[in-house]
Amino acid sequence: MWTDKFSPESLDDIPQDLSKLRDFVLNYKKQKKRALLLYGPPGSGKTSAVHVLARELGLELIEVNASDFRNSDAIKSLVGNALGQQSLFSKGKVVLVDEVDGIAGSADRGGISALAGLISSSVFPVVMTANDPWDSRLSSLRSKSVLVEFPAVPITGVMRVLRNIGEAAGVSGELVKSVARMNNGDLRGAIIDFQAAVSDSSLEGIGERRHTESILGALNRIFRSFDASVVVSAFDSLGENLDECLFWIEENLPNAYSHPEDLARAFDVLSRADIFRGRIRRWQYWRYLVYVNVLLTAGIALAKENRVPSFVKLSRNQRFLKRWLINKKLAKRDSVAAKLADVSHCSQKKAVESIPFLKKFFNDSPAIVEALDLTDDEVEWLKR
Repeated sequence: MWTDKFSPESLDDIPQDLSKLRDFVLNYKKQKKRALLLYGPPGSGKTSAVHVLARELGLELIEVNASDFRNSDAIKSLVGNALGQQSLFSKGKVVLVDEVDGIAGSADRGGISALAGLISSSVFPVVMTANDPWDSRLSSLRSKSVLVEFPAVPITGVMRVLRNIGEAAGVSGELVKSVARMNNGDLRGAIIDFQAAVSDSSLEGIGERRHTESILGALNRIFRSFDASVVVSAFDSLGENLDECLFWIEENLPNAYSHPEDLARAFDVLSRADIFRGRIRRWQYWRYLVYVNVLLTAGIALAKENRVPSFVKLSRNQRFLKRWLINKKLAKRDSVAAKLADVSHCSQKKAVESIPFLKKFFNDSPAIVEALDLTDDEVEWLKR
């Protein structure tokens, strides 16, 4: 992957203001607050900045991912050990707690308090990263941290990085501007798309991948959050039909919610959303879309009481593929039934019920073939 091959080698390669991060690490003993919280959207360079800074300053980097924390004991074990161990060769170290906003749910409140307690007594710089630092559950961490924002990378910064990668990889930069515009400041996503575009010599396929990633990102937000105000707008920027969003949720709920009670409540909410969909179709009262959206976002998020596992494999919605396969499988049956219903003056439902009897005494009868005007494919299907 080009994200690994062309990862930043120096602080100059990261299109962010790193002065506050550098000052915090270099002058840690003088800092009143014992941690620094880097926050910003995905792909803004938060994790890479800490890696490069540690390397340039000759510090050992200890990295833990907050999504691996199950409870306060796990946090004390992972982070406590990192903060308590002496640095290799006594060269100093930085502790990186990545994706700290991944600690969510009532079951993890003790974990956040435990992390805040460990930070208070740390003798090493602690840097945390988060997409959303304003989550109410992170208040105890914010009070002990210097907050530094990494905004979305400007399009000029994304283009500069992509041009450098293009030169190093020996490819032209014709796609740079298009790819940069597509990613809205997500540098990591832009590099992934640039590699894909160079491989395919076009932008074909990227739109679908970004579309799928956007939906999966919205699902992750809904499945992991316990805050209705955070998730209620999850589908707003997708431009996606809420029917499609419902099918995506239906497909992935069993993978995300592992506790039976959470799953039962979530499917109950999903069924209520489906009821409003039915009322919209029946009465054409589109105002009910507001209720459908609230149920699919806040309703699903609040249906759970337990934290979602750190890794959940979310998959593409298969409903339409399954429907297509079923329709394809039944297409011959339905076409024969339609012809039989027309000739025998009965409903197609009755004709479908009669198909097994027709198949039994068919025997490639020319009279039946002629009477029903059967095609060769339909004749072959009746012979099976």
